[in-house]
Amino acid sequence: MGIIVSIAILLLALLGAPVFSLIGAGALYLFGAAAIDSSAVIVEMLRLASLPALIAIPLFTFAGYVLAESNAPKRLFALGEAIFGALPGGLAIASLTATAIFTAFTGASGVTIIALGGLLYPMLMKQGYPEKFTLGLLTTTGSLGLLFPPSLPIILYGLIAQISIDSLFKAGLLPGISLIAVLSVYALITAKKAGVRKQAFSFANLKTAVREAAWEIPLPFLIIGGIYKGLFTAGEAASIMAFYVLIAEVFIYKDLDLFRDIPKIAVKSMMLVGAIFVVLGTALGFTNYLIDAQIPDKLFAWLHAFIPNKVVFLIILNAFLLVINMVEIFSAIIIVVPIIVPVAMNYGIDPIHLGIIFLLNLEIGYMTPPLGLNLFLSSSRFNKKLTELYGASFNFWLILLGMLAMVTYFPALFFIKG
Repeated sequence: MGIIVSIAILLLALLGAPVFSLIGAGALYLFGAAAIDSSAVIVEMLRLASLPALIAIPLFTFAGYVLAESNAPKRLFALGEAIFGALPGGLAIASLTATAIFTAFTGASGVTIIALGGLLYPMLMKQGYPEKFTLGLLTTTGSLGLLFPPSLPIILYGLIAQISIDSLFKAGLLPGISLIAVLSVYALITAKKAGVRKQAFSFANLKTAVREAAWEIPLPFLIIGGIYKGLFTAGEAASIMAFYVLIAEVFIYKDLDLFRDIPKIAVKSMMLVGAIFVVLGTALGFTNYLIDAQIPDKLFAWLHAFIPNKVVFLIILNAFLLVINMVEIFSAIIIVVPIIVPVAMNYGIDPIHLGIIFLLNLEIGYMTPPLGLNLFLSSSRFNKKLTELYGASFNFWLILLGMLAMVTYFPALFFIKG
């Protein structure tokens, strides 16, 4: 009977059935087969509503959508260009920095590639960057900021793994900065080889860019600094950010109209949040069954017979996560994390360290052929064949893999528990 149900769920998934319905149906069947009342699933959904950090998801998501719909991306990029433009590869470095911050706040690679891609692509090409490099850069930047607060995947991982979201925010900062630094070096080398001319530094341009982005510059320092200093929790930071962004974009910059634009943005952002919450609620019930049935312990016992040490396990885990994270992001976090966290802990891997490994795999999975989401988004946005984007993003993919290896096997370099 179990095999028939599994095949039916798989077929429904292939036919496009909603993820939450499949997870919920699976959880109800498993609890029923174990002669446990189906209310166990509903209890977990109610427990979800009592999680203190839950409020961070809708507030951060709303704030990110407000920023995306305003002219904030253009102001942030102009600031980055004014700061880095005089360096070799300055425009590319400005692109990396601006898109990373933007992705962190919006939590969505699609928004970054679609919103900023059209602005950055002609500018990079006009300055003389090779087209292959430009396409690879913009494909990569779609998911570059997922290690920075207030990244939505970090919050989801913390909720599912039941570990401190604030600790995850802190652990992801240095690996995220290191990744941008390494990519910036690559951009600098490429710019020199291509003979890209540096822009003359202009204090007047910098002053103008700072003045125009004056209300957005404090935002990363306010949110990230407040969390790092322990001044407020992730949930409180989300409230502050949502209020701050609303005031700045509606009443100060006047990019958005309070009555015409904000209700539409609220509806659009809450549709995403609602979809996440529905999947999250059913997944917690499914997770409860996995724990009661000791599935992770049994999986570890089976794996340990073939994979005796932590090093080999991490190699296999990274390969597995790269494949899984090519699929829909939130489903991957919600379904996979409850299984791998207890198994990894049995191998002596700290859950915070595992979280950074998972999230970095998520960044790379977005651009991994053949199904990486960033590849499809870039193909659509820049009207290029997928095979062309595979080649364009390959060097960036290798750089990210190198950083993944460093984070995986040398976590102490990034102040992550090992």
